[in-house]
Amino acid sequence: MRASYNWTFLITVSLVTAMGGYLFGFDFAVITGGLPFLRAAFGLDSFWEGFTTGTLALGCIAGCLFAGSFADKYGRRPGLLFAASVFCISSLAMALAPNLPFFLTGRFFAGTGVGMASMLSPMYIAEVSPPEVRGRMVTINQLTIVLGQVITHFENFQLRNTGPDAWRWMFGLGMVPSLLFLIGVFFVPESPRWLLRAGREADSREVLERIGNNDFVENTVAAIRQTLHGETKTNFRSAFRKAVLPVMIIGICLAVFQQFCGINVVFNYTTNIFKSVGASSSEQLLQAVYISLVNLVFTLVAMTLVDKWGRKSLMLIGAGGLAILYIVIGYILFRGSGTGLSVFILMAIGVYAMSLAPLTWVLISEIFPNQIRGVATSVAVISLWLAYFVLVFTFPMIEKHFGDAVAFWAYSVICVFGFMFIWKKLPETKGKSLEAIESEFAKH
Repeated sequence: MRASYNWTFLITVSLVTAMGGYLFGFDFAVITGGLPFLRAAFGLDSFWEGFTTGTLALGCIAGCLFAGSFADKYGRRPGLLFAASVFCISSLAMALAPNLPFFLTGRFFAGTGVGMASMLSPMYIAEVSPPEVRGRMVTINQLTIVLGQVITHFENFQLRNTGPDAWRWMFGLGMVPSLLFLIGVFFVPESPRWLLRAGREADSREVLERIGNNDFVENTVAAIRQTLHGETKTNFRSAFRKAVLPVMIIGICLAVFQQFCGINVVFNYTTNIFKSVGASSSEQLLQAVYISLVNLVFTLVAMTLVDKWGRKSLMLIGAGGLAILYIVIGYILFRGSGTGLSVFILMAIGVYAMSLAPLTWVLISEIFPNQIRGVATSVAVISLWLAYFVLVFTFPMIEKHFGDAVAFWAYSVICVFGFMFIWKKLPETKGKSLEAIESEFAKH
């Protein structure tokens, strides 16, 4: 008897959980529209511009440090509830900020919520999804990230002419999706894999029965049991044991590469890049809208391909494609005319959106062993946010001292190294259960 699934339940809990991704997208995108206003309101130079943008990442690191052990000890659902609450309070704090230190504190705590959601949302979706559609289901989280960016960029564009305090409305609007996320998570069950690991087999079976038929329940419970051996207490040291170190290194490298590939300078500094070629302030914000729409379209493409083409092939397309496109973008910026810049930047966004953007989160959510998935995912996502901070903090200074072209050529070189790493080290995980992936890594 083949397993059959309750698709309505699966899609509903995935969409609700992926609201964390929407808030991730919001906080990621809102700085693009807010930065010109913040620059004027607080007198930001290149250092403080980079630090203000990167403060989100510092909060993300703190959120990940907290979320990994918290999720393994208390469950995925309480962590998501806490993240939603932090999102809501920090949005209000940023909107009311009377000075830069207050604003930076609010953005740091917004990052804490982002950090927690960025690891817990895809992890939860991976743990409730059947193997044959897990890639597509986890990509829902990336889809909501992109939707958050699209809607936020559109809001930023609409608010651009409302006065010098437009940034307060931009950041304050984050309270609306935060409350929706908080309410939705109350109705989401705990992860069945966490429940079984916590010794609550009856509760785990109850959730699994809502996902699939008896065949699915029995196979899943048996597979999870095989991976839950030895000590159940986890800490950050357990993620670096000799037995799991190779997969930990792969996870960290993928996470860092997703940021050092450089595309997030386009998302965060769209206004700077297009200003350098003479675009008006309205044109700069309009380009941000175009970028987010292309990101959305190609994220949908990724959802159709991830469980057909596989993770590795799409990651190679992303790394190789960006390496080539960055050379062209760098040349256009070096020339300074701006002709063709928008086209090639949108091409780069499309390549990234169908490859490195969603697939990195898919892989991080599925390659780590059941027993330490929380802390291992936490380590990988901390690495990702640390790399993001370095990227966005350094770009304004690189831009000031060396120019945009040099930055993009450097990112091209990084993409070449990323391509080689993926080709040599990354195994294919398409269509395999989380337990089968764990077993395969254990053999090596």
